[in-house]
Amino acid sequence: MNKAPDFAAEPRWLTAEEQHVWRAYLHATTLLEDHLDRQLQRDAGMPHVYYGLLVGLAEAPRRRLRMTELAMQVKITRSRLSHAIARLEKNGWVRREDCPADKRGQFAVLTDEGAEVLRRTAPGHVAAVRQALFDRLSPEQQKALGEIMEIVAEGLQPKEAGADLPWLR
Repeated sequence: MNKAPDFAAEPRWLTAEEQHVWRAYLHATTLLEDHLDRQLQRDAGMPHVYYGLLVGLAEAPRRRLRMTELAMQVKITRSRLSHAIARLEKNGWVRREDCPADKRGQFAVLTDEGAEVLRRTAPGHVAAVRQALFDRLSPEQQKALGEIMEIVAEGLQPKEAGADLPWLR
């Protein structure tokens, strides 16, 4: 599919239009992440990444996931996940449980208190996402954006062993 870049070759500089698209993408994603972080900090005292962890656990069977699966789902490093889970544990929203099948493995489990925080926080978060993104796009633009982001994500998640992905670090 995609060939590895030849770093010895002359760089393929971005065209003016590509540069415009790239900078618009950076500008929008930076502002969107900041907007969502501020909303969640204000309403629930947590950053956006913590909200994503709570959602991942809430959607999992028995509200529990192995730590490695949770890191992969949220696309963060294992050390960042460990730090985040420690903070969520301190708040009483998550607890860790040892994995009986693997002495080194652990589960993150959403507590009843964490589920309640998520229940109270979700309406405001969804409203912020709608206002910032979906309400500004036509249904066709929403569909196109989803397709584009899937293509980009697929290209950044190689399937071969030894791939350098956040949850493997």
